[in-house]
Order: sequence, then C-alpha cells, then structure tokens
Amino acid sequence: MKYDYLIVGAGLYGAVFAHEAKQKGKTVLVIDKRPNVAGNVYTEEIEGINVHKYGAHIFHTNDKRVWEYVNGFAEFNRFTNSPVANYHGELYSLPFNMYTFNKMWGVVTPEEAEAEIKRQREQAGIKEPKNLEEQAISLVGKDIYEKLIKGYTEKQWGRPCTELPSFIIKRLPVRFTFDNNYFNALYQGIPIGGYTKMVENMLDGVEVRLNTDYLENKAEFDKLSKKVVYTGPIDAYFEFKLGTLEYRSVRFETEVLDKPNFQGNAAVNYTDRETPWTRIIEHKWFEFGTRPKTVISREYSSEWKRGDEPYYPVNDEKNGKLYQEYKKLAENEKNIIFGGRLGEYKYYDMDAVIASALDTCSKELK
Repeated sequence: MKYDYLIVGAGLYGAVFAHEAKQKGKTVLVIDKRPNVAGNVYTEEIEGINVHKYGAHIFHTNDKRVWEYVNGFAEFNRFTNSPVANYHGELYSLPFNMYTFNKMWGVVTPEEAEAEIKRQREQAGIKEPKNLEEQAISLVGKDIYEKLIKGYTEKQWGRPCTELPSFIIKRLPVRFTFDNNYFNALYQGIPIGGYTKMVENMLDGVEVRLNTDYLENKAEFDKLSKKVVYTGPIDAYFEFKLGTLEYRSVRFETEVLDKPNFQGNAAVNYTDRETPWTRIIEHKWFEFGTRPKTVISREYSSEWKRGDEPYYPVNDEKNGKLYQEYKKLAENEKNIIFGGRLGEYKYYDMDAVIASALDTCSKELK
C-alpha cells in the first residue's frame, strides 16, 4: 500500500483532513472527479473578479478555533452579508429587521413591529407550528410570509411550504433593530483572492489527482491506501442498493456585463413565485470590486436527478430514514471514514464542515 490515506474529494472536508494528515507525517493522495480543487466553494477568476462558480459562499462562524484555522491559509476581508429581497420590484431588507417592518407596515418602533407580528400570529391561530408555513407566520406574520418567504422557499425546494418541515426556517434571523448583518456571527468575511487559493494552500505539498472518479475504479483505488476518507454521496458509495437519497440542485446562468454596477449588492433574492430564478449574485461586491465590468449569476433551483450536482439534502422524514439505513452500512465498513455534506447527507455551513473534519482528525490522527 502506497499511502496511509486516500481522500476522495478535494472540497473543504477533504482538504482539511489532507493538510492535517500531512502535518502528522502521513502519506496522502487526494482525488477528485472535477477538473479543479475546492469542491462547491471553487472560485474562478473572470474579468479580474473571483466568481463563486457553485453559488455564493460567505464564511461566517462563532467558532474561534475554526476562524483562526482558516486564517492560516488566507487573509479574509470584512465582507458583511446584507442581502436584499425583491418582490415584484419592491425592495426589502434581509434579514427581517426594522427596515423591513417599516416598509411593510409603516411602523417606526420595535414595539409597534412586535405588536403587528403578534396580531397576525394570533389571527392565524397557530399554537404549535406543524410545517414551514405555520412556523414562518408565527415568526414574522402573514404579510412577510406571503411576500418574502413563500415564493422564494417554494422555488428553492420545489414543494409547497405546507409540505416542508418547520425546522428549515427556524434559524431565520428576525431582529427588532436596524442591523442589516444577516449572520449573527462573531467572525465573517471572504478570503481575499478567492476560496480556490485558500484550498490550494491547504493542499500545498499534497499529491492531488483531478478528473479522477473513485467509484469508477474503486477496487483499484482501495488497494492504494490503508484507509479511505470518502466525501462523495453515501448512497452512490453503496451503489444505491437501498434506494436514492434526494437532493435539490442549482443551475447557474452567469454573464459578464459591460457596466460597473448591476444591482448594487452582492445578493438580491427574488421572492415572488413568478420570477423563475431564486436570486442574482453580483460577484464583485464580495470583494469590494472596482473593475469596470461586472459578473452576475442567476440561480435556478431544480429537482436533482442522477448525474446532476447535488447541493441540498432533502432532510424530510423519508430521506432521514433512508440515510439512517445507509449510515448503518457505513458503520460496518472497515477503514472508511464518511465525511462532509454528501458523505453525511447533511446541510453543512462551511465552518461546520471544517470543525467536523478537525474533530475527525483529532480522533483519527493520533
């Protein structure tokens, strides 16, 4: 066996594990079926702008250990996520805060805003929210739900809000202040020079093979190492023998515009049902861009099918049960570590992926 570890996937989980293993003197090979490292945080330079190829990624965390860790591989800017909601041309502040409530209802004080939400909640008669719709109305009232949540969420998940679990929206920020910072996190920013450079720094000195599909030659690859760290889809590893886990996928239409400013903000969410895209990202504003041109990406949510890029696990009851069955199979696999968003069928923020990888390394790399 040539390597101590074969790492399948050059995204954040795989890159962190590879770096830590190398630091411990282990021999490591990283393979990825894509032509580039960095997984879904891959950034590509277009017109001098770092374009987030697989959707906007804003690093945010309350975990000082993780923040200090990533700052060892990149310098981060002070970008603050303050998205805007566009409902048929009406613009509202996200997160939902006093700017939102003032525009929606004309209220001026937090007390007035809270009273209006309470009135709408009581009018709806919701005691224990049973689904996403009821959870949203109980949090922000019916008006905001109808204009700023319902259409966007149904486009994103491809299902009525009444069929989606309430927990999806429990972390929705609602503030009775004028704070436009979407994330309630101590640390936040974008790596200067893009995420790809940060991941390349993590993988410095590690052998990496791209355009290489592990599952196509699994038996041969397994002979190369003592252990495998697998970050691909868990059901694909087991050849879908218990059934296929469901995901939502995202399609992007990216274009270069011969103007310095398209929408004046990094992210604008289109919350009406009629607009086909969920949001438009203007990439230059992630790094306070001054380039004469701009690059925008329209995002379209879609149902995933085999061959598409899986983005968001559909964490409903049916898929949860199926994942637990696959997890049992995974626990019986000797010398395989399943990790990351696809390996654990879990919606992970970037900081949680890194924390999970570091925790695995502390147990594994004695």
